[in-house]
Amino acid sequence: MKFAHMADCHIGSWRYPKLKDTSTYAFVKAIDKCIKEKVDFILIAGDLFNTSFPRLDNLKSVVTKFKQLRDLEIPVYIVPGSHDYSPSGKTILDVLEEAGLFTNVFKGFAEDGKLKLRFTIDRKTGAKITGILGKRGSLEKTYYEKLVLDNLEKEEGYKIFMFHSGIDELKPKEMENIISQPLSLLPKGFDYYAGGHVHIVDDRQIEGYGRIAYPGPLFPNSFSELEKLERGGFYIFEDGNLRWEPIQIYNVEKLPVKCDHKNPEQVKNEILEHFRKRELNNTIVLIRLQGILESGKPGDIDFKEIFNALYEKSAYFVMKSSHAVSSKEFEEIKTDARNVEDIESFLIKEHLGQIKIDGFGIEKEEELVKSLMNILSTEKQEGETVPDFERRVREEAGRILELDL
Repeated sequence: MKFAHMADCHIGSWRYPKLKDTSTYAFVKAIDKCIKEKVDFILIAGDLFNTSFPRLDNLKSVVTKFKQLRDLEIPVYIVPGSHDYSPSGKTILDVLEEAGLFTNVFKGFAEDGKLKLRFTIDRKTGAKITGILGKRGSLEKTYYEKLVLDNLEKEEGYKIFMFHSGIDELKPKEMENIISQPLSLLPKGFDYYAGGHVHIVDDRQIEGYGRIAYPGPLFPNSFSELEKLERGGFYIFEDGNLRWEPIQIYNVEKLPVKCDHKNPEQVKNEILEHFRKRELNNTIVLIRLQGILESGKPGDIDFKEIFNALYEKSAYFVMKSSHAVSSKEFEEIKTDARNVEDIESFLIKEHLGQIKIDGFGIEKEEELVKSLMNILSTEKQEGETVPDFERRVREEAGRILELDL
């Protein structure tokens, strides 16, 4: 048995004009590799597209490759991911499946308030495949909590479980704040668990479960992912062995710059000197700045000159991250907050009492501000009209402020 496992293709993810088609190139290259390797089938563990309704030019390229696979009788099995998912239940994946281009293996039925999954059987190999989709905010956890495990775990044969979720026991430390779920929610006894969602490259053999694999994205989807991964890839499983196949689209050149005790001119010259003797053909350049400038402001660094110099050396695309560089000219606000809620509370307390409100003490004012923030962050519900949504928000705000709105 030989199959490919990819995930997090995120076709259409980059908004920069020079990178907007890169994820599509990576997908085409990965499919071509699968065809050359003569795999029996392909698994895509969520987030084929970056949105439930992708751009038509990207869609055309993807459909062309799926049609090629169908003509070669290489089936594709998928589960939708958090980006593929739509609360309305209508996505382009439904159209492509109806056209016979792939099979969504998240199939089952409700029974006494529980979810009972069915297997999809690959005709050539007899592999039995099932899985659960991913939702935004990891809301798919409710499916796992209602999942009937007995029929899945007792099924005989080679079994594959596809999922688009983070697993508590497998996520790295830098992802500790990402919502995930315990391994115990997955059905036991499968031969291969094809994961997606967390954009890590990892392969574990876990007692009682089997091989659990995350192939990472086909192409990195952000500045930080380009720094960490440099390129994407996918897995090919063949006769019990798993190997990661890299997908190289561009070279990546990274430069971290420490700005402490320097002025903007020194920072600029340091960057230019670093690249003076380097060739940058077909290269994405990543420049990350951090530290506190001795004088001047981050905006005084002449990035226009830096970018022009790098493009003259045939760099394909140049990106910078300067949010971590600051200046002594500005007062620094310090906080040990580690999450959004802590930061919000810190900032609210910093500004309490600046506006006098009759009948409100400091504690009451803090409670009022937090309540209003919660109301104003409310999202429009599925099927709710805009006027009804606005009316609901006004009424809730009026209730908190004790006003007649």
